[in-house]
Amino acid sequence: MPFAPQDVATSLGLLVLRLGAGGLLLIGHGWGKLTNAGTRAATFADPIGLGPVPSFWLVVGAEVVCAALVMAGLFTRLATLPIIGFLFVAGFIHHAQDPWPRRELAFIFMIPFVALLLAGPGRHSLDGLLGIRWLRGRR
Repeated sequence: MPFAPQDVATSLGLLVLRLGAGGLLLIGHGWGKLTNAGTRAATFADPIGLGPVPSFWLVVGAEVVCAALVMAGLFTRLATLPIIGFLFVAGFIHHAQDPWPRRELAFIFMIPFVALLLAGPGRHSLDGLLGIRWLRGRR
């Protein structure tokens, strides 16, 4: 069945959103943590009481592994959940007493991942290629 122009445009838009949001999170935040894990893990924030090292690795997993999965469009909706979770904790718990400009980045990052959770990855994704419909939706 041929794709309607709107479907093509929507899937291209979702591709740009996945690559942009996932790439910025992975390269701008996750990669630096991963490459400096030895010095950063022990002093990482512990906003929900898990301890700094487990908190560090959960965030690194979300920022690196889950962001890469989102970029590839593989298990996209599932991969957005840890990202949304840690950004929620960052914005509403860890930076709760900080002024808005300090909290804002967590919410700016959260918005595209919530959109991807709701919309799915689109046709131009590994989910689409592999036919993983329950994770990619109708697009």
